[in-house]
Amino acid sequence: MPIASNLKAIQISLPKEVTLVAVSKTKPNTDILEAYQAGHRIFGENKVQELAQKAEELPKDIAWHMIGHLQTNKVKFIAPFVSLIHGVDSLKLLKEINKRATQNNRIIDCLLQVHIASESTKFGFGITEVINAINEAKQFTNIKIVGLMGMATFTDDTQQITQEFKSLKTVFERVKNEHISTLSMGMSGDYQLAIEQGSTMIRVGSAIFGHRN
Repeated sequence: MPIASNLKAIQISLPKEVTLVAVSKTKPNTDILEAYQAGHRIFGENKVQELAQKAEELPKDIAWHMIGHLQTNKVKFIAPFVSLIHGVDSLKLLKEINKRATQNNRIIDCLLQVHIASESTKFGFGITEVINAINEAKQFTNIKIVGLMGMATFTDDTQQITQEFKSLKTVFERVKNEHISTLSMGMSGDYQLAIEQGSTMIRVGSAIFGHRN
């Protein structure tokens, strides 16, 4: 059971304050159940349709995280059950999440995505816009901003990656309070660097489930 042993190996290596999100996108339910049977409960998906389908078919005590770019017109499909939305990158999206959360009688936890990478293809608030977004979000009663999320540039240059994580940590330190306590940064290829820079939540897929198209 490579999935279970991969999971164990990663968990053993993590500081206790770091939460592991097993990125199960494109993976079949059998793989997720293998991780579930090994005791894991937090899974991340990046496509709404796949997320909604898996949530319906798999055990109800799984905490599902939406980790991909979320379009406003898709929020309604995950609002009834999603545990945490990682990539909140606009006030328009926050407003929609709040509306759908209200309809479902829920308060949905959200992370604001901060643009730290050099690629312009990545989404997110600019570093200077974050504080404003947090203040604006106070008007929404059915969402809770619980932290920040960022993705480093896809590069082998560890110095650049470290720098980008560092810049996000600096912003996080400015906004951190009793509610805003999650810093989600780091994936299979760079989570060690992210943890060194203060990440409290990592998103790991291939290092757990292996590579598959």
